[in-house]
Amino acid sequence: MSGRKFKDSMPFAPLKIVAMNNCKELGDKINERIVSRRKKALETSEKPSFMTADYENDNYLVDFDTPRRGTGEGRAIVHESVRGTDMFIIADTVNYSETYQMAGSETHMSPDDHFSDLKRIIMACSGHPRRITVIMPFLYEGRQHIRVINESLDCAQAMQELIAMGVETIITFDAHDGRVQNAIPNDGFDNFYTTFQFMNEILATNKELKVDSEHLTIVSPDEGGMRRAVYYANQLGVDMGMCYRRRDYSKMVHGEHPVVSFEYLGKPVEGKEIIIVDDMIATGTSVLEVAREIKKRGAKKISICATFGLFSNGLKEFDRAYEEHLFDYIYTTNLCYCPAELKNKPYYYNVDLSRYIALIIDTLNHDTSVNEIHDANARIRELINKRNAEK
Repeated sequence: MSGRKFKDSMPFAPLKIVAMNNCKELGDKINERIVSRRKKALETSEKPSFMTADYENDNYLVDFDTPRRGTGEGRAIVHESVRGTDMFIIADTVNYSETYQMAGSETHMSPDDHFSDLKRIIMACSGHPRRITVIMPFLYEGRQHIRVINESLDCAQAMQELIAMGVETIITFDAHDGRVQNAIPNDGFDNFYTTFQFMNEILATNKELKVDSEHLTIVSPDEGGMRRAVYYANQLGVDMGMCYRRRDYSKMVHGEHPVVSFEYLGKPVEGKEIIIVDDMIATGTSVLEVAREIKKRGAKKISICATFGLFSNGLKEFDRAYEEHLFDYIYTTNLCYCPAELKNKPYYYNVDLSRYIALIIDTLNHDTSVNEIHDANARIRELINKRNAEK
């Protein structure tokens, strides 16, 4: 299977995409990308050898509803046949902008609500699709991935529920800890990385950035992100550093030991541009403290890159930090909800992943290997060589 290309393989089954209401904008973009890809393929030498009547469509999105009763009880209704299809369901479980009416009041949907609607869609299909793949960019309860004390293991349980309901593969991006796939060792799990997309956007928007060890350093905000930072640093041929959190283990606050301070480990950063890389920005407290610590040490410019920009405490602290020149740019992706307020900030750039996901879906629908998509090494090297040649 690994050697077959699009033109040598017919689709596994007719393609259908369910873009949950929590990621409708991203779903529309993905749909447009696939429509464009397939129309272009039919006009070139990439035209598949085996054609099916429903291969080229103007729309692959499924028509559905997830209404709620006045009590808040939900259900899902699929308005078209999905029998025998290759179905991809895309869900953003951390979209806090979605609401519904309950007892006459507007209620914001929680991750639990989003996950329940995802399961309802699967149930509404009644087992008729030939294959179901769930694309959950931010893995539901992904930060609750290990059990330390007597506590719930939500992410593992959720993944097992989906598999038990007939889902064949779960796809996510920059998982908080990829080892969570051990919860479903005999089933499909793909964790894709966004390194190339971030570097492409950074180099396109920061024309003055020099990619060498003399001018650039990659920093991980904690020990958990070390592997990610090492990968960035190795690909770019630059140094890396790490901040670690000193905690007070004598007490607990909101279920965690409070952070006392941040300490930096690594080569001097004075006069250098810094890229802080992480999987998410939640409250933003940690990443801003890291930026403050790096800035104290004389960093020239600081860019913050996180796959998921949750900003669960709002943007005021980031606005204040930007005014204090603690950082220069923030990059996050459109894999989760991004409010218009954030998009309009002078320091913010949104990295579009719709083309990437469209490629993944199209590849899997043709039942061909995604190994080349996983391995971005060659593309990153080509990107860096092109930038260096321009300099």
